[in-house]
Amino acid sequence: MIFWVTVLLLTLIVAVFVAAPLLRGSAEDTSSPDVAVYKAQLREIDRDVARGTLDADSAERTRVEVSRRLLVAAKAEQSVATEGPGRSLAIGAAVLLVAVSVGTYWIAGAPGEADQPLAQRLAQAEELRENRPSQDDMVAVAPPPPEVDAPEEYLASVQQLRDIMPTRPDDLKGWELLAFHETELRNYSAAAEAQARVIELSDGGSEEELVRLADLLVAAADGFVSKEAEEVARELLSRDEENVAGRYYIGAMHNQTGRPDIAFRLWRPLVDAGTDTFHVALARNYIENAAARAGIEYSLPEFSGPDLATIQAAENLSDEDRAAMIANMVSGLSDRLATEGGPVTDWARLVRAYGVLGEIETAQTVLREAFEVFGSDPNAVAVLREAASAIGVSK
Repeated sequence: MIFWVTVLLLTLIVAVFVAAPLLRGSAEDTSSPDVAVYKAQLREIDRDVARGTLDADSAERTRVEVSRRLLVAAKAEQSVATEGPGRSLAIGAAVLLVAVSVGTYWIAGAPGEADQPLAQRLAQAEELRENRPSQDDMVAVAPPPPEVDAPEEYLASVQQLRDIMPTRPDDLKGWELLAFHETELRNYSAAAEAQARVIELSDGGSEEELVRLADLLVAAADGFVSKEAEEVARELLSRDEENVAGRYYIGAMHNQTGRPDIAFRLWRPLVDAGTDTFHVALARNYIENAAARAGIEYSLPEFSGPDLATIQAAENLSDEDRAAMIANMVSGLSDRLATEGGPVTDWARLVRAYGVLGEIETAQTVLREAFEVFGSDPNAVAVLREAASAIGVSK
């Protein structure tokens, strides 16, 4: 309530300052020059009588006529001052100012929200981050994943593997198999435990294995980035500060704990790069909301690759169907670039895609064509060289 009273008082004060010049201007603009002339004539008549240049009778007749004209002019001046646009304009400007101020705050502000000074918000975000629920707590309240329709023989084999592995704590291959099959059955928490054991037996694991662990931890917690998942993401960034999964998950953690500004800074380079990985698709899905909450004007750049739903759907396909889906998307992108052209990021994606499919010669052909199109742009050349390096080819 105090906030609204303060806003109203400040708005009224500003409205007064806006209206005052209009009211003054109205009074000045409506002063009739005839009134001043007739008053001057009356004074001049008196002086003429005193000098003896005008007799008393003529002076009286002239004085009566000038006084009549002065009265008419004075009435006309009063009418203009009363009915002129100055007062109406001033009132209209004040009302408009109040309406625009309140309307703008109602749309762009946060009516009903408590006052949140910057220092207080930062402190709350820090406290929220430090007091996050643990991985186990989040798994306990997370909704169960959808059941997988699998043959009884397969389920029995996986159960047998579950029973055996605790008796073989150093069997790396066995733990890898268990992590894989638990993931296939959407038992993400169990898969994460098995994957963590794989990393322990692999002397810290590879970046790919760490990314898989982070994915499983977050999936098991229904999208929440726990301290355990954050630790894995920071390990990824310690190895490669540009690691996409690491940047996404650290950004997600900040986005979930009151710092969307940090999330935006971490996600924007991923989104602007135009790649079509799973983690970039996630960043695209959330970045506009983070920008809005951080008070940043941002529009998601156009992107012709698969969206998040398509990528998630592809994860549920068989290897053959997934390969066919990827081949179709690559073919579509290739046809569009050949007929319509496109930004350098799309050419880079096509190069990477052919590299993933093992079609290195085709990737090199596309790369040469892209250099012909974008060779004069140093920034575009850098993007193309990065794509070439990613699949181990040169120009």
